[in-house]
Amino acid sequence: MAEKPAVLIIGGLGYIGRFLALYIHQNGLASDVRIVDKVLPQLAWLAPEFDEACAGSKFMQADASREQALARIFDRPDGKQWDYVFNCGGETRYSQEEEVYKLRSLGLSVALGKEAAKRGIKCFVELSTGMVYKPDSSPSKEQDKLKPWSKIGVFKLQAEEELAKIEGLNLVIVRLAHVYGPYASQWVATALCLARVYKALESEMKWLWTKDLRTNTVHIHDVTRALWEIAGWYTAGKPNWDDSAMGNVPTFNVVDNGATTQGAMADIIGQVFGIETGFQGQLISTFAKLNLDSVVDDVNDEVLGPWAGLLEDAGITRPGPLTPFMEKELLKDTDLSMDGSRLEQVVGFTYEKPVISKELVEEVIESYKKLNWWP
Repeated sequence: MAEKPAVLIIGGLGYIGRFLALYIHQNGLASDVRIVDKVLPQLAWLAPEFDEACAGSKFMQADASREQALARIFDRPDGKQWDYVFNCGGETRYSQEEEVYKLRSLGLSVALGKEAAKRGIKCFVELSTGMVYKPDSSPSKEQDKLKPWSKIGVFKLQAEEELAKIEGLNLVIVRLAHVYGPYASQWVATALCLARVYKALESEMKWLWTKDLRTNTVHIHDVTRALWEIAGWYTAGKPNWDDSAMGNVPTFNVVDNGATTQGAMADIIGQVFGIETGFQGQLISTFAKLNLDSVVDDVNDEVLGPWAGLLEDAGITRPGPLTPFMEKELLKDTDLSMDGSRLEQVVGFTYEKPVISKELVEEVIESYKKLNWWP
């Protein structure tokens, strides 16, 4: 029996980091785990099941984008090095100033990569996004054209490129679709909060653009499994990887098999909430394209008041991280459309939640209710 790997998770209290820590903990996969985050567990909206996996002696509060913190983050009491480093950190909020992403995403990744290379870490997994691809009629494969369409995407791609230049870094890049699942506070959460408001207002929920706009998804359960399997695959010598055909840096899309579209989401949300859903006509969508700021502001003005009212009526005095507030960057009529076959063929990964469904979305809402986030 080989010794289990020692694992360092940066941004370990973020949405993916906490689930990765939980997966490792529940399955007894690691000999040692350290969770690093700049936020304290008490302030991270952690559900009770994460306490053991993410808090206590496993947790270290530190800002990994600060160089002076790196020694403390990486040093272990026994003087050994970590086997796997997962970078789940970086700025995940939309519509921030470029400097914020430069420092907290790009700067963070490069600082960690240099340190990992210096210490000979066996596998460094960088989490990136499918928003780096140039949308095309067919789903993007890992070597397809790149043209990032969100600020997060722009700086994630720069991080990918900078990391690839670091001599001696054992790098794997994972590009994610929209991640959803219990306690999710982004993307799917926004749509669910909006639907809750439209249900209360007894009005139809209408999406911009068309039902065919691709908004590919992946369940958090499969994301954590994929991250773990990829690290194991890499340290086992990267079987089935062909540098000359696939490139020097193993890169994998992590996206379910459902080819999720706005239309599919609208159908599911309509069923879950019992509301009418539809799409704005060509005219309004064309107007929105030219005036996206004002359209988004109008929607936000329309829904934020009623949402606050719903929370108040439900007696929720300490609102959770959920909001129907819409981010303009997420409202672009740009496809997030990815081909995930490489992960399945090269690593032998199989998705346990291959398609987003009414049941999986209801599970998300149940998780909100459990924590008293949901009106």
